[in-house]
Amino acid sequence: MSSKAFVELALHILQCNQKKLSGLLGVSPTQITKWKNGEHISLVMQNKFRELTKIGDLDPSDVLLCGSVENCAKWKTLTQNLAELAQEDAETGYYTLPLEDDLDLLLGNTLNTLTEMGVTIPKEFPKELNESLINEDGDFSFRDNPLASLIYDIYLSLNSVYGFYIAYIDHIVNDERLDLYSSPAENIEPCLLSLAATKIEADQALAPNFTKFRHEVISDYEKWILIVKETAFQGRVPLKAELMDIVYGSPDELDHSAEAESLGINTTQLHPDIYMNELLVGMRTIHQVLPAILKKLDIDKEFELDIAELSVNSRARRNT
Repeated sequence: MSSKAFVELALHILQCNQKKLSGLLGVSPTQITKWKNGEHISLVMQNKFRELTKIGDLDPSDVLLCGSVENCAKWKTLTQNLAELAQEDAETGYYTLPLEDDLDLLLGNTLNTLTEMGVTIPKEFPKELNESLINEDGDFSFRDNPLASLIYDIYLSLNSVYGFYIAYIDHIVNDERLDLYSSPAENIEPCLLSLAATKIEADQALAPNFTKFRHEVISDYEKWILIVKETAFQGRVPLKAELMDIVYGSPDELDHSAEAESLGINTTQLHPDIYMNELLVGMRTIHQVLPAILKKLDIDKEFELDIAELSVNSRARRNT
């Protein structure tokens, strides 16, 4: 977690200067400055900061964005309940793990994505939202709040994006032979929430930077997916779908593709890139072997290729 965020939050909550804070923590003022500049902070010192600020297990960066510990706790409950509700609507055949197992990271990822979209996080939690009742059956009153509704739409989109990722990309990225984790492609999974956000309709008044955000995220993913495709091609790893679909496909299209894979419908289907690879290998082999054969037969100089005879139409005319 960010050492800078711990310092900034402590100074804000305790309403003190760095000298007093250093005394409370039992360190030098110089050390406080180093943390404020991003130096690594130990787990022991993190716990001391947590005790002083009473933030519990909340991320200090999240608390700063939400305005207070109380507001942050409410947003965390809200996002977790919205995640649970969205998870129930997944139609890909796969569990959306970021909405189920990675809940400690979900709030931070959500807040960061919203901020990049230009959304202003209110410093006071909306009174009309009853965050403790969001997950009750049939309770969709949160849809009346634009921000809560936006978050829910992003989570629904994440179901589709994550399902497609698990179905067609995850096994390639995690193939140790390809060493993709040493490339920019390692960012594909951690940033899926941002990619999911590009597939929704966002109110420009609520998210004024959405167009720029969408362009930047799509641009990044085009580069990352291209790396995966090229590496898979070189490593002769079969592709069962066009991987760029995760960038350009709609949530419904991604749902259908992922569900087909989860049901085993694509068992014998390979992406055309694989067939093209086989053709290229065959052609390159012929280009190397044929000249040697002609030379061996001593007809390499007199041989002329009749291109007209290679035409499908010419063969058809000859057979009629």
